[in-house]
Amino acid sequence: MTGQQKGSTMMRLTAKAAVPVTALVLAAGAGTAYHYSSGGTETAADSDSATHRAAPLGKVAQAYVGSPDDPATWRLPVEAYMPTATQARVVSQSRDQLLDQCMSAAGYDSWEPAPDLPELGGKTLTDWRYGVHDARLSAERGYHPAAGEQEAYDKAMEAGAVDESGADDATLRGCVEQVDGKVPDTQPPAMVQEISGKSFEKSQQAPEVVAVFAKWSSCMKGKGHGGYKRPLDASDDPRFTDPEKVTGAEIATAKADIACRDTYDVARTWFDAESKIQRNEIAKHLKDFDKAASATRDAVAKAKAV
Repeated sequence: MTGQQKGSTMMRLTAKAAVPVTALVLAAGAGTAYHYSSGGTETAADSDSATHRAAPLGKVAQAYVGSPDDPATWRLPVEAYMPTATQARVVSQSRDQLLDQCMSAAGYDSWEPAPDLPELGGKTLTDWRYGVHDARLSAERGYHPAAGEQEAYDKAMEAGAVDESGADDATLRGCVEQVDGKVPDTQPPAMVQEISGKSFEKSQQAPEVVAVFAKWSSCMKGKGHGGYKRPLDASDDPRFTDPEKVTGAEIATAKADIACRDTYDVARTWFDAESKIQRNEIAKHLKDFDKAASATRDAVAKAKAV
């Protein structure tokens, strides 16, 4: 998981940031490349076409695979309609600047926006989405993030974000409203986030994913780690959830988990199935998704003009 995703400015005033649900984390990196199919008459399957008229799939962003061996470099179709980490950072910095100016003008010179939490765990939408995949890290940390990342994150959480300016909520809300009018936030619309989350759940029911999960489960049992039906069952094992404790059992399980997923290409099978689901869903609401992408570009342009 990662602290990259930003909440609204108001949310960031009382806590440095929230660690987002993996399914909703924003893509990292500027200039992310996406593949688009050219022309064609292919259309998305739509079980309730009387309600939704699906756009041609040729107009919908495709998935992109950077390094085949590194899920962190893969990009799901929905990411083409989300702000990149760089775009979000440009907008956030501009909003923080404007908010600080507004609060100073209101008589609160010592007020300042809360800093973001350090990164923790996955760095992109697909990094850790289908499970841990760094064999070297897992040999040391099992399902836990790198020790340095965890330490930095814990220290930031302990320090918190304390506002000593004495600013009242009404003034703060007023300044936030002013900033919203000048540089809108880059949070993806609810529909974009919803499809990103639902596709993750729905993909686990795809026949090809169910089949590869069964192979993975059998592989894990053969390595002495039975009882797990799906890859994320292993990482979610209650025995491995203590953030301050990494056991030998956890490391052994994580190493076997990665080996079995690599053997049957679990992550790529899962990713491909989810990408297909996302494209079909996006096609049903393409105008809304295009508006979301346009809104991000508009927010970035306004942020750069400040």
